[in-house]
Amino acid sequence: MENSSQSLLDRVEDLKKELRILKEENTKTKRNLMWKVRKLEKDKVLTENEKIRLERETKSLRGEVERFRSPPLVLATITEILDANRMTVKSSTGPHFVINYSKFLDEKLLVPGSRVALNQQTFSVVEILPSEKDPTVSGMEIEEKPAVSYDTIGGLEDQIMEVKETVELPLKKPELFKQIGIEPPKGVLLYGPPGTGKTLLAKAVANETNATFIKIVASEFVKKYIGEGARLVREVFELAKEKAPSIIFIDEIDAVAAKRLKSSTSGDREVQRTLMQLLAELDGFESRGDIGIVAATNRPDILDPALLRPGRFDRFIEVPIPNEEGRKEILKIHTSKMSLSEEADIDLLSNLTEGVSGADLKAICTEAGMFAIREERNQVTVADFMDAVDKIMGVEHDEEYKKEAGVMFG
Repeated sequence: MENSSQSLLDRVEDLKKELRILKEENTKTKRNLMWKVRKLEKDKVLTENEKIRLERETKSLRGEVERFRSPPLVLATITEILDANRMTVKSSTGPHFVINYSKFLDEKLLVPGSRVALNQQTFSVVEILPSEKDPTVSGMEIEEKPAVSYDTIGGLEDQIMEVKETVELPLKKPELFKQIGIEPPKGVLLYGPPGTGKTLLAKAVANETNATFIKIVASEFVKKYIGEGARLVREVFELAKEKAPSIIFIDEIDAVAAKRLKSSTSGDREVQRTLMQLLAELDGFESRGDIGIVAATNRPDILDPALLRPGRFDRFIEVPIPNEEGRKEILKIHTSKMSLSEEADIDLLSNLTEGVSGADLKAICTEAGMFAIREERNQVTVADFMDAVDKIMGVEHDEEYKKEAGVMFG
């Protein structure tokens, strides 16, 4: 009897253990199922978001495909505004049309000469396009300011003051000219021998002012076909008006502004047409507004008199060969970062370089440094500068000798 009761108790204990194990397994199974349900819910949210994103992308792509399927627009130019709803346009294909235009378009932009896009079927104005410009004109705008300031230009204090008065002041403080009752100078011509700092002055102006700086070499105005050069001049001034306040710097202006002669070739006549367009832009019927003109040349004697009259270039600034004090300042600027020996004498060097331009002085400093590098020294000595002076000024004497001897090609 006792054995049977003991076995019954053991059986009950086994059942309890089995029940406990089943409960634990059930708890684990519930946890696993809950974790899977949560994971599935997260996956569902992510899938729905991805579905919404793909639907938007599909819709955008379908719109892009429909846009590509739509017929191209016709390019036209407005020739005349007839009334509040009609205008005449000249299509790029040749014919003229009288069309209606929407009242929702900006009427200030609907002027003769504006470019518009027309629907191929109805010829209605779809949009107003910006003015056409040659890619080379857009590339003339200087985005990054040159690393040249007035402090890095030596021996040109008077010229710097005049450039500030005639170029910077009208852009920075135009109210001063209104108070006095005068118009600011329209154009400034920098002239002088090569290498004296004319282009450096223009770079300093570009650095000091917040105006848009447009640089062009005058030879770029000379084109092969008739009218191309004049069109380029017109587009340069249009770009300057759009980017105003702006400064146009024309380097080597004698390339297109030489005196007009009676007997000339077809190429000379095309250059003269370009010059006439430049004269018209400098002294046109419309005010140029906040646009300054700076030009540079080393041959002022061959410039056309029509270009030099007041109203076109109001101020002539001579940039001469530096004197002794100017040479000292230029040499100090170019030797400020050089490793010089103690006996190096700037005053002596300025005395030995009489009649030398600023560009030649920079070349002398560079050559002196090259002599020191050649001998693997850490400092530049007086002997290096003497050798550099002999080398650079000797080249100049050789060139003068060739000119006097009548040698054209060396």
